[in-house]
Amino acid sequence: MAQRPTVAGLPLAWQCLLALGAGLAQAASLAWPGSGQPLWWLQIGAMMVLAALVQAARQHGAPFRRGALLGGVFATAWLLGTFWWLFISMHTYGGLAAGLAVASVLGLAAFLASYYAIGLGVFCRYAHGGIGFDAIFFGAIWLLAELARGTLWTGFPWGAAGYAHVDGPLAVLARSVGVFGIGAVAAALAMLLVRWRPAHLRSARAWAVTLGLVALWGAAVAQRHCAVELCHTPATRAAAPVTLELLQGNIPQDEKFQPGSGLPLALKWYADTLRDATAELVVAPETAVPLLPQQLMPGYLEGIASHFAPTSRAVLLGIPMGDEVQGYTNSVLGMGAGMGDAASAYRYDKHHLVPFGEFIPPFFRWFTAMMNIPLGDFDRGALGQPSFVWKGQRIAPNICYEDLFGDEIGARFMEPADAPTVLVNFSNIGWFGDSLAIDQHLHISRMRALEFERPMVRATNTGATAIIDHRGVVTHALPRHTRGVLRGEVHGRGMDAASGWAITPYAWWVSRWGHAPLWLAALIVVAATALMGRGRAPRGG
Repeated sequence: MAQRPTVAGLPLAWQCLLALGAGLAQAASLAWPGSGQPLWWLQIGAMMVLAALVQAARQHGAPFRRGALLGGVFATAWLLGTFWWLFISMHTYGGLAAGLAVASVLGLAAFLASYYAIGLGVFCRYAHGGIGFDAIFFGAIWLLAELARGTLWTGFPWGAAGYAHVDGPLAVLARSVGVFGIGAVAAALAMLLVRWRPAHLRSARAWAVTLGLVALWGAAVAQRHCAVELCHTPATRAAAPVTLELLQGNIPQDEKFQPGSGLPLALKWYADTLRDATAELVVAPETAVPLLPQQLMPGYLEGIASHFAPTSRAVLLGIPMGDEVQGYTNSVLGMGAGMGDAASAYRYDKHHLVPFGEFIPPFFRWFTAMMNIPLGDFDRGALGQPSFVWKGQRIAPNICYEDLFGDEIGARFMEPADAPTVLVNFSNIGWFGDSLAIDQHLHISRMRALEFERPMVRATNTGATAIIDHRGVVTHALPRHTRGVLRGEVHGRGMDAASGWAITPYAWWVSRWGHAPLWLAALIVVAATALMGRGRAPRGG
């Protein structure tokens, strides 16, 4: 019987082209151009191509170098295809020369890709050759690379592979292992599919691995079904639903801070819209008011506070706070009944700041000096700040890309009785134009809703302003790049003292240990596999 062709027989240049194409396909799987929808099956397919390539690299005379090269090409193409829109913020709005902006985005993608390159080099050097071991080892290597990218140098996990599965069959795993765990399972599954041969039908070990994965997935589906049924009971609903108005100002980013154009427009539109609001909770996006309180016309904030104080309504408003002595923060103010003035308002300060946009990393002030980006050096807020308590709900703000960091949002779930019942994201994606960044960020918020089984409400400047329920489903949304008000209601999710069902397994363990359990599990698998494979020649199959 003739052997089927494999990528092992292709020249290295063709293998690199395959890796590049698969990386771009993985980027597209996160938000398909045109529709903006995630495609879980495309992500699995892209990972299968990568798995086939590194499997072939194991047969090379220098497996570590070949695996690292192919992994680096794949990851660089994937990451570049995911956050290429950083060019818009640097060049269009930041004023950085086009060549330098391209080089900066490419350099960032290549740097972050090095985690995957090293990991896949290790895989090619130490993989045993058995289908079950290789699948688990590949998933663990992928998990370590994703964790490293999401943690080191303040972390930048935008576009993690698991986000492609927010609508897929693996989404049921979110409540147990989070987005990084989903990505690891997807990687293991891809390797399993690549390695599968008809001869494995006669292998008890292969059947055990396959049935084990099916059983785990079935258990996750059953657990998710039980949790969803429970969440539909009155016991786990935190008080009555709250009516919402989410404001989307659509202030052009290149005018937002200009005194003669966008600045007065933003101040007037948000003030007028807040005055006319009738919902129980009104939410205005990140830096909806783009000036510090002391820079505003006298009485501006006080007028908003006094308008809401005697009513049964409240507002959450994005605004920068601070001064030269205390430092500056990217903040949210909450004002409502019992808060007669702005000084007594609820306040949340952004904890996880954006490098170069909100703080200047050491030795990089020369780089930020070349860009015209305002509000570029904030102080960091505390981790696990209190929620805004309103209408029986515990409402937990997060600002911009803070919703990327599930472990930091999870810090608020340590005490189930005090855990948030509603998550609220305040964003301004206007820095990135009308790009897929809007769709990608929406899916990130949807994944957080799945992980914590809490609704996520999003108020943004240009989109996506939306209401996401506790199942990760978008129930209401405004068209992007339009000025308007999204009206709806949100059903908070809490706990029932009798049942004790309050938070997901992911929320429980991530609130205590962060992502340390994932690090530990992946390191144990990698270390054990490396020890078992020491001195053994790599083999394919």
